[in-house]
Amino acid sequence: MQEFIQKLSKKQKIMIISGIIVVFIILFIVAFKYFYSDEKIENTQNMFEENQIKENIIEQFEFTKTKNKIVVHVIGEVNNPGVVELNEGARIIDAINKCGGSTQDSDLSIINLAYILEDGVQIYIPKKNENLEDKELFVSDAGKSLIMESATKENENTSINSTKVNINTANEEKLKALPGVGESMAKKIIDYRNKNGKFNSIEDIKNVSGIGDSKYENIKEYLTIK
Repeated sequence: MQEFIQKLSKKQKIMIISGIIVVFIILFIVAFKYFYSDEKIENTQNMFEENQIKENIIEQFEFTKTKNKIVVHVIGEVNNPGVVELNEGARIIDAINKCGGSTQDSDLSIINLAYILEDGVQIYIPKKNENLEDKELFVSDAGKSLIMESATKENENTSINSTKVNINTANEEKLKALPGVGESMAKKIIDYRNKNGKFNSIEDIKNVSGIGDSKYENIKEYLTIK
């Protein structure tokens, strides 16, 4: 073998060495592609899944961020009474939780905790065995909700006991003075009136989405069409 190598010219030796180097390079490339390709595919899949999760989180965040808000006033037997901001569609239990939960003296048995709130309402959480006759209360369609729409009847600016509201001409502010009628419901009444014309009777207000028999019974004495 040694004699064979010695007989080779310098050029032949260079060609053989070059050939061996090329073979090693080719083998290295093939081996590298074989092992790296599987890892790369796996990494690509992991990156895709991570990006998908991030996109879902961002979409959920943007949806939550742009969701309409409502503002309600919670008083009575809650740990931190006051004005709170909630997402549209929030329920009474959400408002109570936002205020730090109810106190030990609260009576939640007469509250429909699943009642969907409207913007601008005041929620009163009563004490156990409390006399509620002096409160102006709104009874929900469920029939067992007690939501205090007005803490007092003595506010002359918004009092509706002495002046009836003409549902054919009243603006949003006057409609919002009705028990249980917030900004959202007032707009629904106006939109219905604009689309269908004047109400022929006060009972026709029940045609407005969200005004059921219980709500109508609670506000009918304050309504007029003349």
